[in-house]
Amino acid sequence: MKFQLLFFAVFLICMSCKNETKKTTESNMTNDTISLIERAKGIHERVITLDTHDDFNLKNFTDSINYSQDVNAQVTLPKMKAGGLDVAWFIVYTAQDTLTDAGYKKAYQSAMDHFDAIHNLVDKFAPEQIELALTSDDVRRIHASGKKVAMIGVENGYPIGLDINRVEEFYNLGARYMSLAHNGHNQLSDSHTGEEDNIWLNNGLSDLGEQVIAEMNRLGIMVDVSHPSKEAMKQMIALSKTPIIASHSSARALSDVSRNLDDEQLQWLKENGGVVQVVALDEFVNKTKMDERNKEIYTIQKEVADSLDLNWYASINEVMALAPLEREAFFGYYKKVINIANAKANKIEGFPPNANVSDLVDHIDYIVEKIGLEHVGISSDFDGGGGIEGWDDASETFNVTLELVKRGYTEEQISMIWSGNLLRVLDEVQAYAESQK
Repeated sequence: MKFQLLFFAVFLICMSCKNETKKTTESNMTNDTISLIERAKGIHERVITLDTHDDFNLKNFTDSINYSQDVNAQVTLPKMKAGGLDVAWFIVYTAQDTLTDAGYKKAYQSAMDHFDAIHNLVDKFAPEQIELALTSDDVRRIHASGKKVAMIGVENGYPIGLDINRVEEFYNLGARYMSLAHNGHNQLSDSHTGEEDNIWLNNGLSDLGEQVIAEMNRLGIMVDVSHPSKEAMKQMIALSKTPIIASHSSARALSDVSRNLDDEQLQWLKENGGVVQVVALDEFVNKTKMDERNKEIYTIQKEVADSLDLNWYASINEVMALAPLEREAFFGYYKKVINIANAKANKIEGFPPNANVSDLVDHIDYIVEKIGLEHVGISSDFDGGGGIEGWDDASETFNVTLELVKRGYTEEQISMIWSGNLLRVLDEVQAYAESQK
């Protein structure tokens, strides 16, 4: 009996010690987590966070409805403030159309409308909250003043038409990077989309495209290779006197889509001194995961769209084949449908997961290891297809910094990734232009 009592007492003491150890461990884990989050918040506050690709709907850039309000868009001034996103590159986007005078004229007008919208935001609608930057010094000055920063990129050189003088016109309006092509070959360059059928128009760049690269170098506009074909990228690097960027692409080794850069392209970019801005677009960060999810979620998305009396499509190819106005209408409501469908899907036990911030930072890790920390940055492609779990709009920007801190990146490294690398390329591009005057 005494032996039994002694055994029981020892057992209770051991259990007590075990429970105390568990409590201590949980307490330490909680403290460590809180400490990590607080450290990440401090870093996020101090570094300049810069997103190189934010599309927008012209309907949200009027005197009565604009980004000073929290309108139905992934990037607005309230969302930028909530998430600590400092710099948004607003995109002058025009869809690919026919290589005719009529097509060029229509695209040029669309480009001008987009430029006007951005200038109206910074000059008329919210000048006390946001200012246009043209240089890295502007970025730092505006950021120090407490305002948000707007910059301008051109997605698709198609609206240049056959008039190379429009490159300088775009530069004078604030464009500081430009992609020669988008989804479809044009008069300047082949697109990555040619990979699907192996049909090419220019075998890389056209003669006019080569002239445009030289003109961009002369003026100080960064060359963007996110949409042009691999051969076009190779030719651009050979021609360009300055480093290039991929404004919204990830690593193809981790997600096999034609818009991502393969290891050979990453090596070219390293040798050129450029930077790839890893993009928070679900399929681009984890195609395998999204293929599994999309098989299951399309039916839910279609049901949601039908309930809202909206058209829904089975693939991006179907969307890009739409007439420009239909395509613009789709991008105006697609995120609403996706968000409702995701909310429904996430309530289903065992439903395939979404791409997330961890997947995004996997690409940063891969590129850092492959070609070096100084060649990687971050983009979202918000309001143009981008958005992942954890960074679905600008208000969630902190989550990216938090994941970088979890992975062991230092404040200096995080600063380089968020903005330093991209601004370094901009400085080099502008220094070359200045040297040619």
